[in-house]
Amino acid sequence: METPPPPRDLTRTTLAVLFIGVLIAANLWILKPFLAPLVWAVIIVVASWPILIGLECRLGGKRGPAVAIMTLGLLALLIVPILLAVSTLIDNVDRVTALAQTLEREGLPPMPAWVSGIPLIGHRTAEAWNELASAGSEGLVSRLTPHFKDIVSWFAGQAGGIGMMIVQFLLTVVIAAILYSRGETAADTVRRFVRRLAGQRGDDVTVLAGRAIRGVALGVGLTALAQSVLGGIGLAVAGVPAATVLTAVMLLLCIAQLGPGLVLVPAVIWLFWSGETLWGTLLLVWTVIVGTMDNFLRPLLIRKGADLPLLLIFAGVIGGLLAFGIIGLFIGPVVLAVTYTLLGAWIADTIAGTGGTPPPA
Repeated sequence: METPPPPRDLTRTTLAVLFIGVLIAANLWILKPFLAPLVWAVIIVVASWPILIGLECRLGGKRGPAVAIMTLGLLALLIVPILLAVSTLIDNVDRVTALAQTLEREGLPPMPAWVSGIPLIGHRTAEAWNELASAGSEGLVSRLTPHFKDIVSWFAGQAGGIGMMIVQFLLTVVIAAILYSRGETAADTVRRFVRRLAGQRGDDVTVLAGRAIRGVALGVGLTALAQSVLGGIGLAVAGVPAATVLTAVMLLLCIAQLGPGLVLVPAVIWLFWSGETLWGTLLLVWTVIVGTMDNFLRPLLIRKGADLPLLLIFAGVIGGLLAFGIIGLFIGPVVLAVTYTLLGAWIADTIAGTGGTPPPA
């Protein structure tokens, strides 16, 4: 006679689940300051891992020097643009002062007539600009003065955010250096954990997530590089001063998904202000081309890195950016890619289990 199974202890199970939940919540609470740098470090390491391996091979299989070079490269992304920006401000103090004095004395020049012909925004832009220009220098100062306080308050509020951003960046670099040095061990641990949860399918999804991250990094990085280089060429050809520094600023803005327009549009205004109407017109057309090329170039590059439907990649990039900010560029495509793969595998298993064939499209 078989022994009946022991009765389930509901209280014990409930308390065990509750204890595990409290333990997970406590760990997340403790690690909360490090979660954002950790996520960014993982994204950076996964995306740039082939570069590290290539450096290691060229350095005779030595991991330490390769990690040092990659870490210094990450630090350079923060230090070099700041130094260039400060140096440029110091070198152009006299020019900025003269421009401000000219603006105060003469006011804004009239906007060219052709601007009003630009679809959607041209008429309103020209109307607002000409209204400010017709007010003269005194009217311009009187209209802008009420906004100075808000602008100063905004910059003061951003100062603390910039300081925290620098601290987060340094934490990201430190964590990335650790992951670079022990990447194989970390990857093996993650894959064994996922296999424990979901078997071979979980391992396949992990590999797919890594490919999606690398594909997004490829798309974002190359698109930002293309936009900044083309924008820098336009600045140099148009004769805008400090084109090299502005190109470096554009690269950072494009990586942050703010676009090159924050640099190119003021450059266009400066050209019109200086009386270079032809070059200002040409640079404006070039700005529209460079500023919109990421809408089709980035999804195409991401698809080359991760073999996923273009519509899914586009929805992941745009939706993730709107939902989570910059980091959503990576989270969105990864989440949709994992969901798409699991859903496809589940449908395939259902069809195989019933012995049927999928209906024709």
